[in-house]
Amino acid sequence: MAAPAATAAVLDPPADFVHRHVGPGEAEIAEMLKTLGVASLEALVGETVPRAIRLGRPLDLPAPLGEEQALAELREMAGRNRVLRSFIGMGYHDCHTPAVVLRNVLENPGWYTQYTPYQAEIAQGRLEALLNYQTMVADLTGLPLANASLLDEATAAGEAMTLCRAVARPGQDAFFVA
Repeated sequence: MAAPAATAAVLDPPADFVHRHVGPGEAEIAEMLKTLGVASLEALVGETVPRAIRLGRPLDLPAPLGEEQALAELREMAGRNRVLRSFIGMGYHDCHTPAVVLRNVLENPGWYTQYTPYQAEIAQGRLEALLNYQTMVADLTGLPLANASLLDEATAAGEAMTLCRAVARPGQDAFFVA
């Protein structure tokens, strides 16, 4: 037995899902343009995005989906992934990490939760974790000090790329990033 149209509409995804994820409305866009002192979004793009990197045609986007449809489509896409061997961090080898270390160091939300409203969530926690790691290594080894890198991954990658470029032959200045 088919549900009446009025009842079936109740089962449709809530309309606010699309608006929460699609972007600003006309009034918000007008206020933004007024604040920036430009007449239109096209003028804003013209002033900020170099012509050489613009697509030159409208994007071919599908119609917006409801929350359930979007999640189902994302699950379907994720299901097509192939799990391959990762060569990142090949210096790490499987080992047993005691549960007390996992919970109190690696999984401790104090390392990645902000405790002031203006602080980046993870920066302070990473620094404190590095300090604790250095202290632990010094205590375990009896050495007067120990080192741990204060560079984050992005900085380390940038330095590695700079080093590679410095020693590369002329004309070899492109990078492939997986």
